[in-house]
Amino acid sequence: MTWSEAEYVEYLQSERRLYAWVMRRHGNLTLPESWAAALAAYPYEPDGTPHRGLVFHDEPWHWAMLDLHGERYTVEHPELVHPPVEYTALE
Repeated sequence: MTWSEAEYVEYLQSERRLYAWVMRRHGNLTLPESWAAALAAYPYEPDGTPHRGLVFHDEPWHWAMLDLHGERYTVEHPELVHPPVEYTALE
């Protein structure tokens, strides 16, 4: 995908916000902890970085659930396969 720097940064911030929300709500992290986790999960990638933004191919919900519950979260926690209405309202 090709986007301007402003578009990339805006999208990155949105993904971080959603990821942090999940980590607060479902991971019981504090606000600072959830933002630290979001920054780690969604680091800024300079323009020209190979595969820049590849992490965007899945929802922050999915990445957060993987971090919280592991690769089998869809089997062990089928109720978490789809994000709740509160999450989708943030998008």
